[in-house]
Parts: sequence; structure tokens; C-alpha cells
Amino acid sequence: MALIALIGGGLAIGMGLILTALNENTQFFYNPSDVVAENFVAKSETFRVGGLVVEGTVERSGVTTYFDMVDFERPMPAPIKVTFNGQLPNLFLEGQGVVVSGRMISDTEFLANDVLAKHDEEYQPKIEYQDQLES
Repeated sequence: MALIALIGGGLAIGMGLILTALNENTQFFYNPSDVVAENFVAKSETFRVGGLVVEGTVERSGVTTYFDMVDFERPMPAPIKVTFNGQLPNLFLEGQGVVVSGRMISDTEFLANDVLAKHDEEYQPKIEYQDQLES
């Protein structure tokens, strides 16, 4: 019985460590209009935001790129200003869909660690907004 209790305890501790590691590496996905909403609280420090790159806003300074991002469907009071330091994907274009991963540094500024470009303009994801999920 002691051996079974010891093995069970070891499995429980192992599962606890695995779940803790998974929870720390989880990135939630949000829409830009949700991120700039007044009551927005991210479930983790780093998260993903998916939207459209605003045409005429892409600026490059060395390896740092700045651009504005807006929601696919909803109007926003102000775009999210994204800063990314690194090489952009080949499919990154103004007016195209993009998913950025990183963290907010102010109410409307996002510091991206990673930028993913949408590969097909005919694909339209099913968009679920936070205010629709809560009601």
C-alpha cells in the first residue's frame, strides 16, 4: 500500500508540474477592439492579437518596424500601434491580416515578439468578441 501511495503521490506532483508549465506558456488570442476596450484585462502578460495592418502606416527604422492594426469588422476609436524588432514574414503587407504576439506597453501600444502574416485573403476567421461571450 505504501508503494502505491508513493507512486500515486509522484504522479500527482508530476501532473501538477506539467499543468503549471503549460499554464505559464499559454497565450490567449484577442481582437484589437477588445484590447482597446475600457474594461479589458488580459488573462496573461503576453497574448496574441489578430487584425488588419492599416495601409500607409508601416514605417521601418533599421530592423524595427512600426505599424497600426485595426479590427477586421468593428470600428475602433484608435488603432493599436505595434512595434516589432526583427525580420517580418515575406507575406507581411499593408491592408492584410496579421497576428502579433507580445504585450501591451500602454493603452494603445503593443510590443510584438512575433509577427505572423495571414497567407490567404479569402480566409475569414470566426470572430468572437469578449462582450458577446460575457452576455
